[in-house]
Amino acid sequence: MTLTIRPSRDEDIAAITAIYAHHVLNGTGTFETEPPSATDMAARRADVLGKDLPYLVAEENGEVLGFAYCNWFKPRPAYRFSAEDSIYMSEAARGRGLGTRLLADLSQAAEAAGVRKLIAVIGDSANAGSVGVHRSQGFTHVGVLKDCGWKFGEWRDVVLMEKVLGEGSTTKPE
Repeated sequence: MTLTIRPSRDEDIAAITAIYAHHVLNGTGTFETEPPSATDMAARRADVLGKDLPYLVAEENGEVLGFAYCNWFKPRPAYRFSAEDSIYMSEAARGRGLGTRLLADLSQAAEAAGVRKLIAVIGDSANAGSVGVHRSQGFTHVGVLKDCGWKFGEWRDVVLMEKVLGEGSTTKPE
């Protein structure tokens, strides 16, 4: 079994859509409540790639087991060196360390794209898996937004984490 982390391709959209739909319907890592269509997911991917930002998949034996990407934290120009990461793994990949590898590669690709700060906006403070994966990759805890999402009949927190990439704020960007 060979795991490959690679740039996503158009033919990955069905797997990406299925993985994300599972999280929308069963988890609190995303605050979406209705799974987006494959067309929606393809448009979101095209938006990320159109900004020259990375959109990666973890593939094992031809099966996409997870995906990760980053997108600008906010649309205003002053935020153009800060990006928010997103990472989702299939149920078959849980607990195998694949998310850690995917996030490590995403961090490297984001830095290569000029990102100086990677920000994690983690749905639900009970999402220990995502917090742990981010912590293992050098993200530090910034804060918690209490009770800002309503999903599955309960208020949910958002955990904020950050990671400095490259030179961070020690130099002016080019």
